[in-house]
Amino acid sequence: MGSRLAEVISVAKGERPADLILANGKVVNTFNGEIESGNIAISGDRVAGIGDYRDAKQILDISGKVVLPGLIDGHTHLESSMLDIGQYARAVVPRGTLAIVTDLHEIANVCGLAGITYVLSCARRLPLDLFLMAPSCVPATHLETSGAVISPQDIRRILRWRNTIGLGEVMNFPGVIGADEGVLGKIDIAQGRGIDGHAPGVSGRNLNAYIAAGIHSDHESISLAEAREKLAKGMFIMIREGSSEKNLDALLPLVTDKTYKRCLFVVDDRSCADLLRDGDIDAVVRKAIKRGLDPVRAIQLATINPAEYFRLERLGAVAPGYFANLIVCDDLSSLRAHMVFYRGRLVAKDGEPLFNLPEIDRCGVASTVRIKPFTVEKLRLKARGEVSLVIEVIPGQIVTRKRTEKVSTADGAIISDVSRDILKIAVVERHRATGKIGLGLIKGFGLKRGALASSIAHDSHNIVVVGVSDEDIFTAVKEIEKMQGGLAAVSGRKVLASLALPIAGLLSDAPLETVAGKVETLEKVAHELGSTLPAPFATLSFMALPVIPELKLTDLGLVDVNEFKIV
Repeated sequence: MGSRLAEVISVAKGERPADLILANGKVVNTFNGEIESGNIAISGDRVAGIGDYRDAKQILDISGKVVLPGLIDGHTHLESSMLDIGQYARAVVPRGTLAIVTDLHEIANVCGLAGITYVLSCARRLPLDLFLMAPSCVPATHLETSGAVISPQDIRRILRWRNTIGLGEVMNFPGVIGADEGVLGKIDIAQGRGIDGHAPGVSGRNLNAYIAAGIHSDHESISLAEAREKLAKGMFIMIREGSSEKNLDALLPLVTDKTYKRCLFVVDDRSCADLLRDGDIDAVVRKAIKRGLDPVRAIQLATINPAEYFRLERLGAVAPGYFANLIVCDDLSSLRAHMVFYRGRLVAKDGEPLFNLPEIDRCGVASTVRIKPFTVEKLRLKARGEVSLVIEVIPGQIVTRKRTEKVSTADGAIISDVSRDILKIAVVERHRATGKIGLGLIKGFGLKRGALASSIAHDSHNIVVVGVSDEDIFTAVKEIEKMQGGLAAVSGRKVLASLALPIAGLLSDAPLETVAGKVETLEKVAHELGSTLPAPFATLSFMALPVIPELKLTDLGLVDVNEFKIV
């Protein structure tokens, strides 16, 4: 280390040639918000300096182009892309995302520590810094059956791992507010580290209690008033713009000269189709600029702000001693990366990756779909009265509404009513073959026929399915079982489209373009079946999450929607 630093210092002083000079560029200074001119001298994996450097082993003239630090996604669940980690890097690195912060709690809820170590071992061989937040919620809630448990002892162990920087989003906000010993025990273990929050709709004294536990951030605000209260009480506000959760327009007015240092952009969950078509955190920055935010300010929210919040040393800026994670683009408004450098090495050019993908060992993350055999009769929802509770989808959000609706029945059972957009929804336990099936009703999907099913079902990732008939719901579940995880669209007991996700039932082993193409086909088929949602499968994946108000399914074997626990 000492000799390497000596080399960087020598290059910085102009005593020896740089390894690479990016000449005649415009440099975004994320410290003072200015755009400056100069040559960037790179020594090994570091920026040695910016100035009139001329002596180097290699000089690239980038006249007129802009250089900015690699983007940092401060909160994402890469599993929601449905891409294995190598293909995920293929999607995001060429667009300038060179660091992500994730808790990997999706794959952890299925495979436990084996799922986390699988991703980390692959990521180490990629030009992408993966910073781990130890998952705090595995399982996410006692209301569901997950595939694994991560104990406080496991948290302590994970916090000792390289590149583990804190505790992941504490989703069990009722547990925090209620001073649950198990929840507080995990928080206590992580004291002195970053602790991310997850507190949708929490305000007033309950918010005070949640923050008092030592939780520093939140990415769940959907209104400006909610975000302002959380910021005023000391939280860092993660402004989320994902595939199914879109909060940028509502929260952008929060970003002012007084508050911007406490704000950062995140995607939370972003599908492979969106990554391929629009991009990752770069798409959020572009949209913010289009909405009127100063371009340099927008870049600060995706570089230096997350770097400083998470204490990511030598990231977030183009400056002496910082890692040479750099994006070269024509202009800031388009933010289209011409060249991407990771630790001083060119890793992508004009959208094409220039790196190899690691070999994959799937031990511990395959064959995870285990369903106790059942018949279509198990999907029968017995009618008890003329009305029932119904989950109502809110487009563009993962929160839901609770409704009471008059229901249609046949032979003593509740059936779907497509004329009023009231469909059946089921969650089938798939980790331990318990035979538990949660049944209920949902409004907002718009299907006129068929069924949609997914083994991505946050956060325990059982099989969630919405459909018009029990027969199509059953067929869709059996297709997921056959593929060992995935997405399926069914009608007339026939599979119309599907995508296999054999890695933990969450990730595909196919190339980015193939996966994105199949997802788009599935969405197209869903719309042909009548769905009115922009992203039906992304929305479906959140409909089994009990810790989000107001009403969600659980897999507790309930057969009557009127018995649901509402949290």
